[in-house]
Amino acid sequence: MQRILAITLLTMRAAIRYRLVLVLSAVLIGSVIVLPMVIKDDGTARGLTQIILTYTLALITAFLGFSTLWLACGTLARDVQEAQIQMVAVKPIPRWQIWIGKWFGILALNAILLGISSGAVFGLMQWRAQKLPPDEQAILKSEIMVARGSAREPIPDFEKQVEEQLKRRIEKTDLPVSDFDYMRTQIREQLKAMDQVVGSDYRRQWEIPLGGAQVFLKDKPLFLRVKFNVAETRKAPTYLGLFAVGDPNSAELYQTNMSLSPDSFHELIVPPNLYNEEGVLIVNFVNRNPTALLFSAEEGMEVLYPESSFGVNYFRGVTIIFFWLALLAAIGLSASSFLSFPVAAFVSVSVLIVAFSSGILALVLEQGTVLEVNHETGFADKMAWIDYVALPLFKLILSLINLVLGFSPIDALSTGRSITWWQLARAFAQIILLIGGMFGLIGITIFNRRELATAQGNH
Repeated sequence: MQRILAITLLTMRAAIRYRLVLVLSAVLIGSVIVLPMVIKDDGTARGLTQIILTYTLALITAFLGFSTLWLACGTLARDVQEAQIQMVAVKPIPRWQIWIGKWFGILALNAILLGISSGAVFGLMQWRAQKLPPDEQAILKSEIMVARGSAREPIPDFEKQVEEQLKRRIEKTDLPVSDFDYMRTQIREQLKAMDQVVGSDYRRQWEIPLGGAQVFLKDKPLFLRVKFNVAETRKAPTYLGLFAVGDPNSAELYQTNMSLSPDSFHELIVPPNLYNEEGVLIVNFVNRNPTALLFSAEEGMEVLYPESSFGVNYFRGVTIIFFWLALLAAIGLSASSFLSFPVAAFVSVSVLIVAFSSGILALVLEQGTVLEVNHETGFADKMAWIDYVALPLFKLILSLINLVLGFSPIDALSTGRSITWWQLARAFAQIILLIGGMFGLIGITIFNRRELATAQGNH
């Protein structure tokens, strides 16, 4: 460990000698202090959060991310090209320790810079919040500067019902086999609509399990987050509905009539202790409008509850950002283990661009082909072999990208959503151990087998 720490200190000194730390400190101070001063918020809690938390943290992540790639690519590639690494490699220290030591050095610099900048954002948020009107301060404390967990009704699995209805239709009509998938899709969408649509003067009941959260929710109020859509061409400004929360047969049933606007989220405060002994909160909604309302399974009805303080949640969110920076450092060091500095930087940025292209990869997988289908020429049919190679590769790449980008700490912080300790542990396992370990193993293996003197001669 002493050898690794020595390499760590040398890496930090080299970064300071390149004046990277000074430049980054100035840029981060500008993004943390100058940006919120130049861009004024609209005086609301959500506007303040958008400027200070969302924009500023995103800028900090971007600056530190690109500087991490630059430093990771330069610190090893330049040492090899300038023959400085030979002064270290001839000493009784394994090359894997050199690689790990440089990675630790970059992590230490990121920890210092991210800690200072994120701490400044936290303090600025507290200071600017005091200047909001009292009603907006209340919204900020109850909806944003909190850490709220969420619970939803489990999405039902319609596949069994789909197959049963398809079987009955096949018995009644002679359907060709080619139409089976189309019929399955139609039946599935009909079942989803029946589950999500609340007709005029009809009632819909949600049974939302709170899980282990019920242990610490005693005597604490809950929040219903509601969103619905309407199919009318001319939408009314608001729609009336009756909410009944709790056991319908209990005297403690909470009821309220509310007029809510469509296509937007609304939060209703619910009195405490309305869930049953199994930890299930029952929510009934009666549609009092002449038109049907649609509550989607993903975001139609959700229960929010206090999980921890904003400070703890902020720490967990910033830690996930640190995990991202650690992965970028591993990618840059792996590329510079066998490439020159310009090529290693190009390869690392290319990997980053592929990661941000997950939407395109998902679209290709959804279409089932990387080619443009031309039914007249049959070009896609002739080149179908490309799909057999590309689609499995795209699927693998997309699954790896989702392991890293499946966490949204900035969005969670700006909306008051809780980042649990379990999510933090899962982020560490997926980002650092799995993906970072994969790049680290590749980089260390290549660096161990590389002829350093040959690289110097070629340079």
